[in-house]
Amino acid sequence: MAAAAAAATTPNSLLLRRPAAPKPASAAASPLRLPTRAARISCAAVATPAQSSSSPAAAAADRGVYNFAAGPATLPLSVLQRAQAELVDYRGSGMSIMEMSHRGKEFDAAIKKAEADLRALLAVPDTHEVLFLQGGATSQFAAAPLNLCASPSDPADFVVSGSWSDKAFKEAKKFSAASVAWSGKDGKYTSLPPFDAIEQNPEARFLHICSNETIHGVEFKDYPEPKNKSGILVADMSSNFCSKPVDVSRFGLIYAGAQKNVGPSGVTIAIVRKDLVGSAQPITPVMLDYKTHADNASLYNTPPCFAIYICGLVFEDLLAQGGLAEVEKKNAHKAGILYDAIDASGGYYICPVEKSVRSLMNVPFTLAKGGDFEKQFIAEAAKEGMVQLKGHRSVGGVRASIYNAMPLAGVEKLVAFMKDFQARNP
Repeated sequence: MAAAAAAATTPNSLLLRRPAAPKPASAAASPLRLPTRAARISCAAVATPAQSSSSPAAAAADRGVYNFAAGPATLPLSVLQRAQAELVDYRGSGMSIMEMSHRGKEFDAAIKKAEADLRALLAVPDTHEVLFLQGGATSQFAAAPLNLCASPSDPADFVVSGSWSDKAFKEAKKFSAASVAWSGKDGKYTSLPPFDAIEQNPEARFLHICSNETIHGVEFKDYPEPKNKSGILVADMSSNFCSKPVDVSRFGLIYAGAQKNVGPSGVTIAIVRKDLVGSAQPITPVMLDYKTHADNASLYNTPPCFAIYICGLVFEDLLAQGGLAEVEKKNAHKAGILYDAIDASGGYYICPVEKSVRSLMNVPFTLAKGGDFEKQFIAEAAKEGMVQLKGHRSVGGVRASIYNAMPLAGVEKLVAFMKDFQARNP
């Protein structure tokens, strides 16, 4: 009871409190009357947007940790605080956005604003639909060939640059004549090909890439063109979506899980050229058919309302920072500090990725002294407030995911810790 009382008084508590119902004079004479929600419910110590910290560094410090998770990942504290302030009563509606109708005027305004702001951020042309979907980017491994290939015999090319593009290729084989145009597997996914080394089928319906491999930390700095003049460039942009400007007009399809840079898990964003919508294979499930969602403004069934709402708040935040060109500068600066520290360690820390294709979002590295020291490094970092630094289970090592919402101070603290750890463990 004491712990609950203390929690209710903390600045960021979401603990809801209902005033006790009046005690009846007689248990037999008076039934229990619950207080009405609109009049009586309150949210304890909810911070408003005006109370949010003045800088990202201070914001992270308020929570006590820097979260380097690969996804779901850190979100701007100002966004979380705004969502917290609106959680119980969304903008005077008397309802939480988590419980209101997705066809009501409040959510209709929210999803339209989210789409408009995303279009502004990425300069999405009118030739493309913006869809808010479910099923994660993994569902798009099937949706892409089902929508873009007329039949399972249509060829499609894949650049396999890491675990996620490999998964996309394997799934696409079920619904197309998919083939590997280039693979980085022999080099342990530490490089990307010169574009002329991609062995494309000139009849391929599309060329698929993963613009940033979350696990292996390789990132396309430019994008190849399909050899087929009527072919389509498709990109899984899950882990660098909205981290930098992109010429959307070059792509027939961009898809991304939101849980890295723009929101919580539960919503997947697809940006698809309008002329590619409506020609799905007959076997395509209704929920994987882009036409289903384009015709219904992403409201064919109940969408992930709260996740879309959070994405909208993040889009507002990115626009307020000056747009994606400014965001990219910040990301490049953060990543440069971390990579410089790795390269200047005299081989103590090792990043295996070729320098020209190192990711600005996901920085994998190992310790030359081996796995036990990596475990010690991760454990000690956590004690210092730097969490989720363990590498993906398939590759091990250390991975620092430094998405848009990771403040510069978080990277600086990590670098200082790395230098101190090396000094203490030569």
